[in-house]
Amino acid sequence: MPEAVLKGRVALVTGVSRRKGVGFAIAQRLASMGADVFVHSFSPYDADREWGADPDGVSALITELQAHGTRIAHGEGNFLNPTVPHLMMDAAVQAFGHVDILIANHTYSTMGNLEQLTPVDIDTHFQINVRGTLLLTQAFAKQHHKSAGGRVVLLTSGQHLTPMPSELAYVASKGAIHQLTLSLSAHLIPRGITVNTVNPGATDTGWADDKVYEFIRAANPQGRWGMPEDAARLIGWLVTDDAQWMTGQIFNSNGGGY
Repeated sequence: MPEAVLKGRVALVTGVSRRKGVGFAIAQRLASMGADVFVHSFSPYDADREWGADPDGVSALITELQAHGTRIAHGEGNFLNPTVPHLMMDAAVQAFGHVDILIANHTYSTMGNLEQLTPVDIDTHFQINVRGTLLLTQAFAKQHHKSAGGRVVLLTSGQHLTPMPSELAYVASKGAIHQLTLSLSAHLIPRGITVNTVNPGATDTGWADDKVYEFIRAANPQGRWGMPEDAARLIGWLVTDDAQWMTGQIFNSNGGGY
């Protein structure tokens, strides 16, 4: 178990609704490092996907997180609603008094090539992935009154490393997150807040069929998929004091492959 280097700090982690997901692995990592964690979820999104929602519900996630001995709180909300980012931050501040760490892990993703794109599909990706992330970061910065120790970690995808022509709206929205990193970092570092972005790479969260799974496994130099815990370990380090010199960076947690 990691040393409790985050004791006394509070994290808000979005997109935590399945135990197989990256968001849960991040929340679990931060809790194991001593942080109090406010987790955001929107379970209907997973329920509508082929992988489905967590079979035991979000309450099971909360129970597991509480086993680390830190304080855990939870809020549910759809970032398609522009008021939800500030509401989630307000709820976290009300629960714990302040937030030191923001992990913007939530995402909206559908398949669609150029010919299949619709205005609604494009807008929904940008409203949830880009607008939601920007408003969360805005709300985080507004309540952060310390001179150091603020941490924002955004999540992108691998669109800058390999073509993804069947996910164009998703690629566009995640590309925006990628490009926002340096400018947000420059704006916030004078206030003691670092901003970094992590690409988790191809991660085994239960979404891939057998054909895709084997293709990715064989293509990776290490002969395996990424696991949620791989990205969580990197993010866990980025939010510590040891990573205070790291800001404005894109980190690819992909094992040297996709």
